Amino acid sequence: MAWESKLEALQDFFKELDQALIAYSGGIDSTLVAKVAHDVLGEKALAMTAVSPSLLPEELEDAQVQAQEIGIKHELVETHEMENPNYTSNPVNRCYFCKSELHDTLKPIALERGYPYVIDGVNADDLQDYRPGIQAAKERGGRSPLAEVSISKMEVREISKNLGLPWWDKPAQPCLSSRFPYGEMITTEKLQRVGRCEVYLRKLGWQNLRVRSQEDIARIELPPAQIKDFMAQIDLDELVKTFQGNGFTYVTLDLEGYRSGKLNQVLDTKTLAIHSA
Repeated sequence: MAWESKLEALQDFFKELDQALIAYSGGIDSTLVAKVAHDVLGEKALAMTAVSPSLLPEELEDAQVQAQEIGIKHELVETHEMENPNYTSNPVNRCYFCKSELHDTLKPIALERGYPYVIDGVNADDLQDYRPGIQAAKERGGRSPLAEVSISKMEVREISKNLGLPWWDKPAQPCLSSRFPYGEMITTEKLQRVGRCEVYLRKLGWQNLRVRSQEDIARIELPPAQIKDFMAQIDLDELVKTFQGNGFTYVTLDLEGYRSGKLNQVLDTKTLAIHSA
């Protein structure tokens, strides 16, 4: 199906609604959902961004700028997943507790204002990975129009580009908690440490990356094709100094390179079955 047909299907989704409340992170997926919702519903579409330590200040700023450019009404709401030990202990289904907090916060607001449910930016590709947060949203009646009309990540970018959205090629930016191996305790300090280091590297021009944290070790992940250029161009002394200044003791580079969902490779089939049930 061509991108025009996928866009039409997404538009039809919103034409069936009187109004829509979107869980809006500022990522490319939820931004496309917000854009189309606003195009179809106008003032009856509302984007709400959850603010917590797991959202970089720069990402919040991007979300605000993008919402303003789209024209959609935009509100902020605080979430408190960091107060839940089921989340901060970082189990393999951590994302379930994160999305539970998100939807438990947004759903009452939606119902109070007359919105039938919360709409998110889950795309068709997300259904192929281990994403326990999707189950939490479903349990709370959330809807995922991108997934429902089978729009993939690549198609999200294609549609966004053809709609003239300047952030169509924006790198994926999941919450900062995804930078920690399962079982390592998550704290606000650790989240901020990772966030500051990623911002430092992005300001140097390295956009598609992750700084994985394992206790006092930082592991930088870049697309494999960029690793040689990174080593040739980066000021290693300044890099180490910056990372250590932010609280890390050791700084390493992952020679395998960046791959989405990489931390899930430690999970065996049995574990995934238990937590997906």
